Amino acid sequence: MSSGAADLRQRKKQNCTESDKMAPEERNKENSKLGRVPKYMLIQRFAKLFFGCLAAVTSGMMYAVYLSTYHERKFWFSSRQELEREITFPGDSAIYYSFYKELLKAPSFERGVYELTHNNKTISLKTINAVQQMTLYPELIASVLYQASGSEEVIEPVYFYIGIVFGLQGIYVTALFVTSWVMSGTWLAGMLTVAWFIINRTDTTRIDYSIPSRENWALPYFACQVAALTGYLKKTLNCSAEKFCYLLVSASTYTFMMMWEYSHYLLFVQAVSLFLLDSFALAQTEKVHEVYKIYLFSLCVGYLLQFENSALLVSPLLSLVAALMLSKCLQMNMKKGTFMSRLLKIMYVYLVLMITVTLNFLLKMFVPHRENEHLLKFIEVKLGLNTTKNFTMNWLLCQESLQAPSQDFFLRLTQSSLLPFYILVLIICLFSVTQVIFRRICGEPLKETVKLEDGRIGERPEIVYHVIHTVLLGCLAMCLEGMKYLWTPYVCMLAAFGVCSPELWMTLFKWLRLKAVHPILLALILSMAVPTIIGFSLWKEFFPRIMTELSELQEFYDPDTVELMTWIKRQAPVAAVFAGSPQLMGVIKLCTGWMVSSLPLYNDDDLLKRNENIYQIYSKRSAEDIYKILTSYKANFLIIEDSICNEVGPVRGCRVKDLLDIANGHVVCEEDDSYADSKYGRFCHEIKMNYSPYVNYFTRVYWNRSYFVYKINTVISFQS
Repeated sequence: MSSGAADLRQRKKQNCTESDKMAPEERNKENSKLGRVPKYMLIQRFAKLFFGCLAAVTSGMMYAVYLSTYHERKFWFSSRQELEREITFPGDSAIYYSFYKELLKAPSFERGVYELTHNNKTISLKTINAVQQMTLYPELIASVLYQASGSEEVIEPVYFYIGIVFGLQGIYVTALFVTSWVMSGTWLAGMLTVAWFIINRTDTTRIDYSIPSRENWALPYFACQVAALTGYLKKTLNCSAEKFCYLLVSASTYTFMMMWEYSHYLLFVQAVSLFLLDSFALAQTEKVHEVYKIYLFSLCVGYLLQFENSALLVSPLLSLVAALMLSKCLQMNMKKGTFMSRLLKIMYVYLVLMITVTLNFLLKMFVPHRENEHLLKFIEVKLGLNTTKNFTMNWLLCQESLQAPSQDFFLRLTQSSLLPFYILVLIICLFSVTQVIFRRICGEPLKETVKLEDGRIGERPEIVYHVIHTVLLGCLAMCLEGMKYLWTPYVCMLAAFGVCSPELWMTLFKWLRLKAVHPILLALILSMAVPTIIGFSLWKEFFPRIMTELSELQEFYDPDTVELMTWIKRQAPVAAVFAGSPQLMGVIKLCTGWMVSSLPLYNDDDLLKRNENIYQIYSKRSAEDIYKILTSYKANFLIIEDSICNEVGPVRGCRVKDLLDIANGHVVCEEDDSYADSKYGRFCHEIKMNYSPYVNYFTRVYWNRSYFVYKINTVISFQS
């Protein structure tokens, strides 16, 4: 394997420098050869490239139009007032759009950025750097584009904002199209990728539920990075194309890291895939290490531009890349043939893992950081290594996105024929890669170029990378359902590539040793016939559903929330502070601009503690305890949500009030039986009764079917 890696390094060096070192006579010969290429072949290549690019761009544009049309049909957006439009944003996403609005209202962009980085008008008794803590770079870019393009008189801010997000989703689809096209050599694979992506939209994207969420801004850039990386890893790539792919990988990696606070974890998974690819000597080592350098550059620049974000310094990505670079230096500086050099080659993987763990441990010791300890505790509890009564931990464990995927998820993928073909392609690729690794161990070098008749799809580094990448993401998706949005798009891409690739069919026929039919001819026929049949079956079954979905006028209207927001804007003092569930507080901040006591953010331990304390309004605590909690955050108004107070959840023990009772010790469980152990009734029920001592601390000022608003008394009256 080590000799193979040396061969790959040598080929890499020759690839882009041979034209410079070539003698003038040889260069003239090469130019004459290029000049003798028949014109019809050049026309054919140009036509293939042109129509492929046209199909890719058209697919992206059509998907963006589809999302816009579906959004309009679902929310009746064009016929709504501004307030009614804003309540369509869920609580955790509403806060992002609220800061976009604040930027547009600021007298200047510089002033708006300063107010966000020194924000003390959002959360009571707390000044935050909202740009750093909430990763508001998408909102900064959107506000600059909106004002610089002179769109104020042409389009409303909300349409401009969601239009950018839908446009990015179009780029996302285009990038997946190009990736499948580059791998298979036919843009038919790209069309099939897009079809599967749209049909399985419920499992490929969260755009339907949360438009401003960070992943909707970030994942399109990651898809572009993956597409460029796929081209960069190819063996048969000229220097100009290689440089273009390298620059695109660099730009998209950095942009992706700036758009999403958890991006470095996804890049860590990608780095592990490249590490395994390089460890088996299946890719050019220099190319892989150039990608590592891109990671280092992006981490360093991201650290500086994200207000010295220490989370990037203690990230596993930095530790892994540093360990890989250090291990490479140790190998290069060690004399070949010595006992130590041989030992390093054998222990390479172990050495990298040990250095990674050690570096990460040392960085966490010496670098001040605010790493989310609750994430580590969550992993412990999720893996069954620990138990806890903590409200936040149990609340996270109850979230659907953090559960194991349901059977419905696999059923949907099977009904669209995606999962069966993905498994088929994955098995063939894995067996082929295993064969290649065995040959490498036996000392057989990799072929410079893999031909169709060879039937060795496992020797193509870009294919091996995608196989490893989807397997790693698939393992994560099997543990956490929320990870399916990272895994399923690449399942669509890999499955479409496989059924459209003659090399994959040829690899299968090599194993089967077909003699009755010429295997190459059969592989070419199947690579066209199978995707065509799949496409027609998908068109027949799912196209009418999609058109029905677009033609139906759905109704989304929440009059109770509209009335509540209207009352706050008209009746509440400007300096008032509201307390309630974090999701509702996010909507209040967006729709009214009033200060709140908490927000639906889960990357700050102080805010998580606030959320838990304010959630006590749904627990079995005394009026005095709740009053002390709310006044400690300078809250003036309390909002009780009937949907939480009287929640009837599908899973008993996962309701907010159940989790609070467990955390407060108000529920004792013995032999599968539970009983209450509190001398107080549930606060959200008792306060509605309007009797002492609740009326002494709180005065009801507004209510409707869903919400009860209470003013927190500053002067306590103890009248019975």
